Amino acid sequence: MKQSEEGIQNSIPDDIALKIASSLQVWDVCSLGSCSRFWRELCGSDCVWECLYRERWPALDLGKDSSAQDVKTHQFDPQIEPSLMGWRAMYIDKHNEMDCRATVVLNFVKHCSSSESIEVGHYLSAIEGLCSMQLGFKDVQMFLFKPKLSVLLNLIGLHYCIRWLGVPAEAIMEALGSCQISEREVCVQWWKLGRWFYGFRLRDESHSRTFSLLDIALDKEEEVLGVLRRGAIHEVIRVQISVAKPVSTPWSVQSPPTQN
Repeated sequence: MKQSEEGIQNSIPDDIALKIASSLQVWDVCSLGSCSRFWRELCGSDCVWECLYRERWPALDLGKDSSAQDVKTHQFDPQIEPSLMGWRAMYIDKHNEMDCRATVVLNFVKHCSSSESIEVGHYLSAIEGLCSMQLGFKDVQMFLFKPKLSVLLNLIGLHYCIRWLGVPAEAIMEALGSCQISEREVCVQWWKLGRWFYGFRLRDESHSRTFSLLDIALDKEEEVLGVLRRGAIHEVIRVQISVAKPVSTPWSVQSPPTQN
């Protein structure tokens, strides 16, 4: 085993191996690091994890961050606590921090929603929570674009990425596809005050639209996004977002029994 590791190390120049590791996603870096001691040491280096950190949280200005200076100063000091050592530890700490922030929003939505639906006021409050907690696009992918979560949470993350993060449509579509949630459907219903007609107010108007998350990413539902963005104001008296129900048929066609 030792000879094979030395063979790998001798066959690949250090700069090429570092470039390979630096081009991978975090889960691929962890997998590659488990292959051998050579790759474990390389994939645990600060060069790799600093790139991963800055790529995931590009908005953070670490040039003025004292914790970043501590990392560069104390990374090889055995007297320093592990939580203060190296970019890998910083990445893990920040990941756990973002996980806790996302959990707050998840619990809020679960508390406010009932029967797989949520009112637009709570919906917008959840998005404002994401803004105040400064979740990035990759954070949304990891914590809100999960197929096992309610599609309502998927939609909240998607709307946040489009409206507040300004993520390009191509990147969003790729993320939805890789997370296997692009075809999940949502139903939005909104009610408008009835119009006045010769001194009489007509009945309130009800509108309903069912669409997939991919439709939102492709900007096919601009009207619905406008309703969700404005909420219940002016002539719109209520907006409700719910999980789209599958269309049921009044009867099912059964195949005739086979002849023996």
